[in-house]
Amino acid sequence: METKKIDQKKNDRKKTAIKNITAKRKLALTVIERLKWEYPEIDCTLDYDEAWKLLVSVRLAAQCTDARVNVVVVKLYEKFPDVTSLAAAPVDEIEEIVRPCGLGHSKARDISACMKVLLEKYGGNVPDDFNALLSLPGVGRKSANLIMGDVFGKPAIVTDTHCIRLVNRMGLVDGVREPKKVEMTLWKIIPETEGNDFCHRLVAHGRAVCTARTSPYCDKCCLNEICAKRI
Repeated sequence: METKKIDQKKNDRKKTAIKNITAKRKLALTVIERLKWEYPEIDCTLDYDEAWKLLVSVRLAAQCTDARVNVVVVKLYEKFPDVTSLAAAPVDEIEEIVRPCGLGHSKARDISACMKVLLEKYGGNVPDDFNALLSLPGVGRKSANLIMGDVFGKPAIVTDTHCIRLVNRMGLVDGVREPKKVEMTLWKIIPETEGNDFCHRLVAHGRAVCTARTSPYCDKCCLNEICAKRI
């Protein structure tokens, strides 16, 4: 009898979990469609024309605005225009240029090391494998997903601060703040083909409407009546 009760509880929990995921998938699809309507043209806000440059920019963007990064890299690429020259550059010279992005020494060190690995192991090319990207100096899951999605057009979910804040407020995830856990939760409810653009639209929406440093502008939000508003 006791075993049957335990089994019943397990089955009940499983059914509840399935029901919960189904509801969140439905909500996610509605959110995706509304954000598409609101932000039909969307792209990465970091400027780049080669994959390795996006690797550099996303490292510089840690605790720095994309707008500032876009200004700083112009000078960096004027002096070091390719992977070979940047890999050979002294770290202190890289640091001098990227200092306005903050954390200059650690970022310069990672960029230098990353370019060396690209040159020595991948012939100067950026690998299109997620785990290979993760093995590069200074590259975490957020950066690897960004490269996979934007450069190679593969399924990706970039859990930056905007993404984490918004999906919690909307109720797509429940009180989850750790980036990898948010990513794993979203993989269960976001279609693979939508993940990358969805995250870019979250950035746009997070900057314009569902802001962090001021009260969110819920009165003009396209998600107003379907958002859980967990602020």
